[in-house]
Parts: sequence; structure tokens; C-alpha cells
Amino acid sequence: MRTCLVVDDSSVIRKVARRILETLNFQILEAEDGEQAIEACRRELPDVILLDWNMPRMDGYEFLRALRRMPGGDTPKVVFCTTENDVAHIARALHAGANEYIMKPFDKDIVEAKFQEVGLI
Repeated sequence: MRTCLVVDDSSVIRKVARRILETLNFQILEAEDGEQAIEACRRELPDVILLDWNMPRMDGYEFLRALRRMPGGDTPKVVFCTTENDVAHIARALHAGANEYIMKPFDKDIVEAKFQEVGLI
């Protein structure tokens, strides 16, 4: 079974993402911030990471840069999940190594479509 690490400081967003992704046959891991996510990735790299941008301690951008420098860190697909919608912000995420992005709020159709675009479904 494929694994998805959901990284978001909002427990509500993590719960919504979990419910959606479990219907798409993903095993879910969770982290509240980038530091917890790095620790989870050190234990085992997931197939995909659904990543919030704005979080305490280590934000999504810092996490993504650290992930891509890890051994094997270029392997997981990363889908940014954010409320930020300006082109420069999205371009910065893609330049740092994100494969795709989703705007909040999201639903199953949006997640499924983006995961299909990056070859996960």
C-alpha cells in the first residue's frame, strides 16, 4: 500500500486529508510541522507528501528544501497544500521541488485530480 505523509499544523486539515486519502487506498502518516515531518521521513520515506506551507517551527518551504537534500529525498512526490495563491509563491514552491499544489479548502475531487497528475493514482 502506498503511504502519504500529511504535514499540517491544523488537526482538522489532517483529519479531512486522512479521510480523503484513505478512500484512495493510501496509508496515512501525520506530522504537525516540518520538524516532525523530517523525523518521519528519516524513519521511512513516504510515496507522497501533502504539505502545508505555513506552520510553526519549520514551515513547508524549509521542510521541502531539507527533504530534497536527504538521501532518497528526491523520490517522494510533494503536493503543496496552501491558502497562498499568488504566482510567485507557487513558483517558489515548485522551484524548491514541489511536484504540484492544491489550494485550501480542498475536496476529494481536487486531491484525486492532483494525485493523478503526478502519477500516484
